Amino acid sequence: AGLGKTTVAKALYNQLYHNFEAKCFLSNIKAETSNLIHLQKQLLSSITNSTNINLGNIDQGIAVLQERLRCKRLLLILDDVDDLSQLTALATTRDLFASGSRIIITTRDRHLLNQLEVDEICSIDEMDDDEALELFSWHAFRNSYPSETFHQLSKQVITYCKGLPLA
Repeated sequence: AGLGKTTVAKALYNQLYHNFEAKCFLSNIKAETSNLIHLQKQLLSSITNSTNINLGNIDQGIAVLQERLRCKRLLLILDDVDDLSQLTALATTRDLFASGSRIIITTRDRHLLNQLEVDEICSIDEMDDDEALELFSWHAFRNSYPSETFHQLSKQVITYCKGLPLA
């Protein structure tokens, strides 16, 4: 939680999107679990540049996605996924996508990625206290280390934030 998965995904998207015919960044998918059709519409809207998309149900959305996604090299970021049903509704199988497409999924649930048999899993490790203090110092003081005046207070902030200084 709060390790920077979304930030890394956004940076990757911004670095790579121009290499793809179609691109879509779906953020905070976990919050949309009850409205998977809305997510399907967002994805279709991004890849077709159309806002007039009507889907009756999730299965219809999957069928339309299967038809549309085979045609274009796609960069798809699925951010904060926490349930297999979300992935099933949006990215059913890898052969659904055109050659050269890239799907990046952020999640706290490694088991979810294992179920999908993804090509590669990248983990983001928590910072130790020294790394957290340095990051906090760069943001708070524009220096790699707090001045003596703020050293103790800075350490308290790091402890309070549980090693996530930008939280």
